[in-house]
Amino acid sequence: MTTPRLTGYWRSSAAYRVRIALALKGIAAEQAFVDLRTGAQRSEPHRRLNPAGLVPVWEEDGFTLAQSLAIIAHLDETHPDPPLLPTDPWPRAFAREIALTVACDIHPVGNLRVLDKLTADFGADAEARAAWNRHFIALGFAAVEARLAESAGRHAVGDAPSLADVCLVPQVYNARRFALDLAPYPRIVAADAAATALPAFAAAAPERQPDAG
Repeated sequence: MTTPRLTGYWRSSAAYRVRIALALKGIAAEQAFVDLRTGAQRSEPHRRLNPAGLVPVWEEDGFTLAQSLAIIAHLDETHPDPPLLPTDPWPRAFAREIALTVACDIHPVGNLRVLDKLTADFGADAEARAAWNRHFIALGFAAVEARLAESAGRHAVGDAPSLADVCLVPQVYNARRFALDLAPYPRIVAADAAATALPAFAAAAPERQPDAG
């Protein structure tokens, strides 16, 4: 078996999710980097790995896999300890709901290619792009904050880190990057603080990656 490899970018929230999952499970992997600022994700070599021209990409034993949630599900199935989904059905469903709110409702509309399209077609400057992100993060966070009233313990769902935290922490990082006021979301802030205090989450942080800068 060859050492698996994760191709990502230090500030990609999707790659950040996978780094957290790897660290939580203690899975060793090589890291490769694609600089999204230069458009390297659209290069022919990268598109051979992922025709969508996105990160992250997971390579293992001759196959490649894209989409962060697909990669994380694969890791959870092949390395089940510690599990990223609770055992009980309702908490398990809540963890998936929170993860999908982030990955399907918030993240796609704030992705780099969407922001670049806003600039290309409508002349959106840096502040307009940030305001766009703040708007959609706030919409999603309102839903997550309401769910956490029922699901949260020490972490987003109960007292152990789960897929919900794996997805929520990178989105909180983005919220702070775009200067969203987090005061309306005290449960999200508390869940983020509990998770980022753990060594696995700290090791996955963007600024700690070799390509940061």
